[in-house]
Amino acid sequence: MENNSNPTVLVLGASGTIGKQVVKDLKDKDVNVRITSRKQEEVDKLRSEGQDCRFLDLDDPTTFALALAGVDRVFLLTGYTVGMLTQSKTLVDAAKKAGVKHIVHVGVFAEWDTTDAHFAWHQMIEKYIEASGIAWTHLHPNMFMEALTGAYLPKNLTYTTYWKDRRVGYIAASDIAAVAAQVLVDGPERHAGKDYWLSVESHNGQEIAQLMSKVTGLEIKCEEKGLEEFKELIEDWIEGGADKWYASANIEFVKQMLDGRMSYMSMVQNDIPYILGRPAKTVEEFLIENRDTLIASAR
Repeated sequence: MENNSNPTVLVLGASGTIGKQVVKDLKDKDVNVRITSRKQEEVDKLRSEGQDCRFLDLDDPTTFALALAGVDRVFLLTGYTVGMLTQSKTLVDAAKKAGVKHIVHVGVFAEWDTTDAHFAWHQMIEKYIEASGIAWTHLHPNMFMEALTGAYLPKNLTYTTYWKDRRVGYIAASDIAAVAAQVLVDGPERHAGKDYWLSVESHNGQEIAQLMSKVTGLEIKCEEKGLEEFKELIEDWIEGGADKWYASANIEFVKQMLDGRMSYMSMVQNDIPYILGRPAKTVEEFLIENRDTLIASAR
């Protein structure tokens, strides 16, 4: 039941890994949660179940006004395509017209002068949000731990990394969602104009393989591959339907990891305790949670 005295929070991407968890974390908090779908039948179904759901298609700005009507705060997380630029620009414009007071945006873990394309896209979105005059909070997560149980699952007792012995920082998606939910509940009074950095632990491929071995009881080795092998992987991603521009930007990411321009990705910069008052999830804890998946894949 909607409480008119509580702020209304619009959660974009509510069916995705982070967005779904944000909605869950906002349950029973002093906010009214609104979600969206680009499928009218899904909107009708969720509304019949008592949820505040509106039709919204990020590629169709004419759908924004009704979805944003009465919204005080927005959780902005766009899809992994170059289309995020137009989608975010037009949504921010509509949010300003609708009187939204606070935008919480999930960006990337990057230096201000990054030259990696998809990192730069996120930074352009951040600057546009800041220029809008709407209060903002930017979340900067490093590598998702979910990559270890997704694209980089071990196979044949081998964990493969494509940036050789370079280190990268990790953050669990559940912790990103928890931070986002807390910021949305607290609102701009506490979090306006803040950048929060989410990088909990730094590991190279050998260390990840060792942790996987410890958790699973299997002897998992690390195979350190490089740029050419990664290009082959990207070709497979594109053939599988991944956005070509976004997938190609990942090649630049690996190139810059190897030549040192993105050595900052190895940094640990963890703001979670300041916001949540608890420690962040460790890589080992995440792997333990996903032990069965790791074992099934690694063998």
